[in-house]
Order: sequence, then C-alpha cells, then structure tokens
Amino acid sequence: MRTPCTQCPLRKLPMFSGFTEDELAFMNRFKVAERHVERGATVLKEGESSSELYTVLSGQGIRYMTLENGRRQVINFLFPGDLAGLQGGLTGEMSHSVEASSPMVLCVFDRARLWELFRNQPERSYDLTWISAVQEHFLGETIASLGQRDALQRVAWALLRMHERLSALGLLEAGSVPLPFRQQDLADALGLSLVHTNKTIGKLRDAGFANWAEGRLTVTDRRQLAKLALVDLERVEVRPLM
Repeated sequence: MRTPCTQCPLRKLPMFSGFTEDELAFMNRFKVAERHVERGATVLKEGESSSELYTVLSGQGIRYMTLENGRRQVINFLFPGDLAGLQGGLTGEMSHSVEASSPMVLCVFDRARLWELFRNQPERSYDLTWISAVQEHFLGETIASLGQRDALQRVAWALLRMHERLSALGLLEAGSVPLPFRQQDLADALGLSLVHTNKTIGKLRDAGFANWAEGRLTVTDRRQLAKLALVDLERVEVRPLM
C-alpha cells in the first residue's frame, strides 16, 4: 500500500523541516508510487538515465562508482529521508549507482514533473538545491575536512555521525541502531584500507567507545567518541524532506 504524504512517518520527525499545506498537497500529487527493493538490489545504475526520483522511506543503501579497474568505490550512504536519482533527473545520466544494503521502501517521483516543481514550488526547489549540494559528500562532510583526521579519528567521526543520524530517525533501540553496511563500504568512503578499518573499529570497541557488529552499531561513550573525532556533540541539523 502507498503511504500518503499526509501520513508520512518521516515528516513527523524533528530533524526534517515542515511543509505548508500547499506544499504537502503538491508532494502528494508529485509522488506516483512506492517501490520495494530487496537487499543487494540495484536501484539506479551508473551511465543509465532515470525516469524516476526516489526518497528513501525506510532502509539503507550506498552510492558507488565503478573504477576503471572494475573495482567499486563507495561515495556515501543513503538513509531514510535521503533523495536518490536527482542527478539522473537533471542531466539525464547517472554518474554513480545506488544499491540497497538492506530491504528498502522508496517513494517514487516522476522525473517529467520535476520542472513543474521548479515553476510552482520555489521553497521546495530551494530544498532540492540544498539536497543536491549536500548529498555529494559523505554525510555532508567534505573530503578536505576528513583529510584533516587520521584513521582512528575518521572512523570515530563516521560512526558517531551515523549513530546520531539514525537515532534522530527514531531507529535507536537499547543504545544501538541498524547499520547494515560492510566494513569495506566504510573503508571506501573514508579512503582507508579494509585491514586498517577493521583494526580501527576493534580499537574503538576495546576502548569502550563504540561497537559495530552483526549489523548493529552501539555507541557506549558518545562524549569520548566525539572528542576523539574532533567534533562537538550537537543536535542533528534540520534538513529538507522531499
């Protein structure tokens, strides 16, 4: 069954900016379907055009590019509330692929009506611009910023930010959140080797700061993890929702 935008569970969360009545009515028309995908399924494929845009309603995924040697390079991660396919909707061709790391439910929007949104919904159009700028980076953080941290600090930062993000989405249970990615995915996104990433995660576990195992991430000492990551503990930034 399709979830009406008026009953969207994400829209009720404090981390997302609100809708006016007019915007909500438009989004309810803009959404044409829901798509259910299994873990490991390709949602969008690099080099192909996309006739649809998606907002993640539930589940998690990855964006990745295929390198010249055939290896996969993870760009960043998809969480509930994130938009996928915007690049293909604007330029006609995807420069990266999107894969489901867990079962996902996607809100489907018709690419052909994208320009209608730009004409009639200026606030929503600005939100698209913001989303487009932010989604190019790993959790909104530039590579230059990550480059100022060593491996331990990078992994600590990533685990803390993902735990904060998923907690704000209401997915926190007994101190842990679902994190279905592979360590290789995180290593790629942070520019580290798998061996180095594995050892670093082990150090954080042994120090009693965080533990990522069996698809769940537990942060046991947020303050120390934040100190190690060179960041302040803060509320998750309010962001637009399409």
